[in-house]
Amino acid sequence: MAVKIRLSRRGRKKNAMYDIVVADARAPRDGRFIEKLGTYNPNSNPSLVVLQNKRAVDWLLKGAQPTDTARSILHHEGVLLLKHLQVGVNKGAITQEVADARFEEWKSQKTDKVSSHTTSLATKQSTEKELKLEAERKVNQARLDAIILKNTPPAAEVPAEEAPAEAAEESTDETVAE
Repeated sequence: MAVKIRLSRRGRKKNAMYDIVVADARAPRDGRFIEKLGTYNPNSNPSLVVLQNKRAVDWLLKGAQPTDTARSILHHEGVLLLKHLQVGVNKGAITQEVADARFEEWKSQKTDKVSSHTTSLATKQSTEKELKLEAERKVNQARLDAIILKNTPPAAEVPAEEAPAEAAEESTDETVAE
């Protein structure tokens, strides 16, 4: 019996989530499976993967073949590296402690990389939001200026206000001359 590690779709329309399952190759995609190894949610950024690493390595060592998408998920989570190190331990090339140390080193580097990527995404989103708000402020100010210009009195009335001021000056000159 050929065994595959593949994705099984669930969720609603246009909001899919996937289960990472071990299934017979002849079984339908969303049908019968042998064991559920984890879940994959591509809707979040970065995508969320919950996986039982030890069980996945065990199935890979037994000969289960991952599909292309499942292989990329397993590679991203370090399961293929863990399998590679375990094969080295089984052959006697390295010890289990060395294999565990190498995997932990890789895992810490991967976590740092993911956290820096997440922070860069957050800063990028905040700067984009600020730029959009600034553009909206400019548009609103332009609208406000247009409304103020429309509601201000015409320019002909402004000199009429200056005329009484000139008349007041003339009247003060006449009183000083007397």
